[in-house]
Amino acid sequence: MTMTPSRWRAVAAFFVVVLAGFSAWHFPPNLGLDLRGGTQIVLEAQSTDRVDADSDATDRALEVIRGRVDALGVSEPTLARSGENRIIVELPGVQDPEQAAEVIGQTATLEFREVVSPATEGIEPEEGQTVLPDESGQELLLSPVAFDGNGISDATAAQPEGGIGQWVVNVDFSGEGRGPWGQLVQSACANTAGGQRIAIVLDDGIISAPQIQPSLCQSGGGSSTSITGDFSQSEADDLAVLIKGGALPVPVDTIEQRTIGPTLGAAAIDASVTAAIIGLALTALFIVFVYRLVGFMATLALGTYTLIAYGILVWLGATLTLPGLAGFVLAIGLAIDANVLVYERAREEYEEHPKAGLSPALTTGFNKAWSAIIDSNITTILAAMLLFFLATGSVRGFGVTLTIGVLASMISALVVARVLAEWAVRRRFVTKRPRISGIAGTGRVRAFINERGPFIVKRAGVWIVVTAGIAMVALVGVFGKGLNLGVDFTGGRIIEYSTTQTVDAETVREAVSDAGFPNAVVQESSSDGGGENITVRTEDVDDEQVGQIRDAVVSVGGDVEQIRDEQVGPSLGTELRNKALLAFAIAVAAQLVYLGWRFRWTWALAAQISMASVVLMVVGIFAWWGKTIDSVFLAAILSIIGLVVNDTIVVFDRIRENTGLRAQPNLRQLVNDAVLQTIPRTINTTLSALFILGALAAIGGDSLTDFSLAIIIGLSLGVLSTIFTATSLAVLLEERFPFNPEKDAQKRAVDPYSAIDNGRGDGAVV
Repeated sequence: MTMTPSRWRAVAAFFVVVLAGFSAWHFPPNLGLDLRGGTQIVLEAQSTDRVDADSDATDRALEVIRGRVDALGVSEPTLARSGENRIIVELPGVQDPEQAAEVIGQTATLEFREVVSPATEGIEPEEGQTVLPDESGQELLLSPVAFDGNGISDATAAQPEGGIGQWVVNVDFSGEGRGPWGQLVQSACANTAGGQRIAIVLDDGIISAPQIQPSLCQSGGGSSTSITGDFSQSEADDLAVLIKGGALPVPVDTIEQRTIGPTLGAAAIDASVTAAIIGLALTALFIVFVYRLVGFMATLALGTYTLIAYGILVWLGATLTLPGLAGFVLAIGLAIDANVLVYERAREEYEEHPKAGLSPALTTGFNKAWSAIIDSNITTILAAMLLFFLATGSVRGFGVTLTIGVLASMISALVVARVLAEWAVRRRFVTKRPRISGIAGTGRVRAFINERGPFIVKRAGVWIVVTAGIAMVALVGVFGKGLNLGVDFTGGRIIEYSTTQTVDAETVREAVSDAGFPNAVVQESSSDGGGENITVRTEDVDDEQVGQIRDAVVSVGGDVEQIRDEQVGPSLGTELRNKALLAFAIAVAAQLVYLGWRFRWTWALAAQISMASVVLMVVGIFAWWGKTIDSVFLAAILSIIGLVVNDTIVVFDRIRENTGLRAQPNLRQLVNDAVLQTIPRTINTTLSALFILGALAAIGGDSLTDFSLAIIIGLSLGVLSTIFTATSLAVLLEERFPFNPEKDAQKRAVDPYSAIDNGRGDGAVV
């Protein structure tokens, strides 16, 4: 039996869904720290006079740090090198980052030196010697380094027999360290001027300078020793970890530190899932209301989208973050857009050829919508990929999940939804009652537009002037009022507290100011689990100062729980800000090149200027509003870039198709017709996406509110910009630089004004 294309699609859809289901069942999800709680520390290796902080040195440092992390007993830690000289350490469940960062990031140059003599006034150390105080404060003259921590094989904290309450660190020497240790013991035993003592030095400080026991002098050193001192159990444990880890080949600095409480992560998951379910339910009801039977089939396909996207995510082992959840939900809008495009084209086809039936109309709808769907999804993927290569942390995860979501949405809309819709419209019950299919009949909106549609591009220059005026207001907000940059871009520290007593931000602000932090920004923030929290944002402060801030909050808010702590170094903040600007520039350039290839440079330039004006307006609104501009806002902006260009591509694709159907097209009339023909699709797609984004903004918690608001504003402005700005600017550019068939012969097959059709009238590129 010959397999028809429809059966091939059905088989492919079946296997994709089965494989996705198997992957979702078999592979556990890899949750980011913002969802499961824990601490992330970003370390940057620093060059010294002796060693460059290159990739090799950083890799060696990573292995040393891995040993320290393992000794801390953290469950399922993640360590990875990022770039040339950075190390990302993720510690799930660790809520005390101070101790973790102190142990992990210490350079820990461990040295064994002989005590030459007490340091007397006027003594001058010889080459390699140094003077350091011992535990009691006595200055000692120490010999050059006999050997360092690389000669250590193991170190453990223990209590000696009969030494209740006292802790020591037992040290075992490796084959490399036993020889130098024996020589050092023999030399110290013979040095009565130095009191027969050996100094153990950690990071230029004597941690212990014990006298050699007579038995040790007789044995010649042996293969182990014990470091004594006034250690508590925790101090002995930390010292053992550092000694066992050995010395880092290069020093490291902590440039970023984030701690998320487990309750905050769990609340974020619950809020995001609830918002997604409500948004999907509202969207499904709307799609079924507008497109009836085929809309119901599209809703079923959206269920497979969720399964396919999740299956791909866990199969690749990608990390799911809070912005990543938003990326999944956002991609649902792209899947809906593809279905709306198809069904609107099918409606047009059925209106022109009702006697052909529902099935041919639906097939033509898929064929004619193919070009616009591919172009719009590619531009979104370009923006998402930039997030992966240029962003860091959770925003990078957003780029990954958005890319996966786009691919899954295309499978859902073009394969699964097509199989279900084609099966439905072939049923005899439906063919006899075509109105219930959702394809027969163009709807009231289209009928109104066809009868009373305005001539939008008649006054193209006016719309450009209006857009320029709004852009000027946005610029005043950006450069006049200024941007409220978050710690991601400025560097600093932001701590979020949950208080047992209801307290307003002004009261906390006064308490924090009295504690010595007058420039701290104190705000109330909605928690992902409901209620109000207090966030304190300051310049770069150390852990001791964070404790002072906490005490100030406790003084007015009662018992507090620290549920979030983010620290970004100034250098990293500057780098992230530069990368944000670079990501935007590359996104614009990449889309400009792609659209210039698919259409013509005039149309590509119009689309990008229109998109840039929308981005500027969104940034300007956030500036006037005083909202925080951070890395999550960057993810929203790059999402807006993809969504706005999607709208413009749909209109331009219709212009290209209509051009091939008219021998001598009138430019403005042609563009205006394309705008009016695509308005039903624009309205239906936008409303569907707004249901989901609105649910995220209302229920998704403080973590996703600003993200959702930015995309809602951008999506709304993008629709207006496509209808008025992009088309008007394209008309003006085409009138100023008309298409020249002789000069641009290679563009005849794809240019909107080549007046040459590819023989199918579907707008596809040859």
